Amino acid sequence: MLREPRSPWPAWVENRGVPRLDQQLGADEVAITFVNHATFLIQTAGVAILTDPMWSERASPFRRLGPKRVRSPGVPLDRLPAIDIVLLSHNHYDHLDIATLECLRQRCTPTVLAAMGDRRLIAPIGFCHVHELDWWEQVRFNDTLAVTFVPAQHFSARGFFDRRKSLWGGYIIESRGRRIYFGGDTGYSTHFADIRSRLGPPDIAMLGIGAYEPRWFMQTVHMNPAEAIRAHRDLGSRHSIGMHFGTFQLTLEAIDQPQIDLETARTESGVAASEFITLNEGETRIY
Repeated sequence: MLREPRSPWPAWVENRGVPRLDQQLGADEVAITFVNHATFLIQTAGVAILTDPMWSERASPFRRLGPKRVRSPGVPLDRLPAIDIVLLSHNHYDHLDIATLECLRQRCTPTVLAAMGDRRLIAPIGFCHVHELDWWEQVRFNDTLAVTFVPAQHFSARGFFDRRKSLWGGYIIESRGRRIYFGGDTGYSTHFADIRSRLGPPDIAMLGIGAYEPRWFMQTVHMNPAEAIRAHRDLGSRHSIGMHFGTFQLTLEAIDQPQIDLETARTESGVAASEFITLNEGETRIY
């Protein structure tokens, strides 16, 4: 098989988003701030939730090798509010970053939710409250907030000898009648319809739209934008936000190709531009 060419990425891109982290939210409002890659700050009901926090320069076990970021995180780490909950979808280096978690532990004492098998990576950092979850397992924080770990089609590994030794998945956050879905890394499959059937359609879904070329290699683990549109419809999501693009070059497509392909997929499927969007790094959207 001929090797496909790797599209060149710029060496550096300046961010355009302006975070709004101190907004006064209504009782049922949700503020979503896109930090970068798969990292979102979710603020709702007085609780701050961080998904797959990634502030390191490289998504790699090495300081000088591996995918290097081409833009700064949209929110500096020291500008974050106190984080109450950290959600970790799986143990790949671009999603579970030990250096970032250590910084968060020094700043605050969040509860950490992680996939079954990943406590071994997190416990040495010193978090007081770590919940290791199986699919469909739920953690209830109070009368108005619960988080459920949900299936995804992906895999786990930190090295050559631990492939599929821990789990992977996404999360449904339920807060005061609102549902927020964070998909983590996943290929397209029937689990989106299963999530809707068991837990109800989300108001907001965060879905991967990048790192998808070549399809013969990536299709089982990452969605392309057309598949993300199908996932959006399977979930019955009112609003979806694209993620997992534009920070680390993990695969062959150009830096702006996911957004171009998303626009094409929206047009071809009849999905309104306002229904499935992307945010600039640092941009906040209130729902």
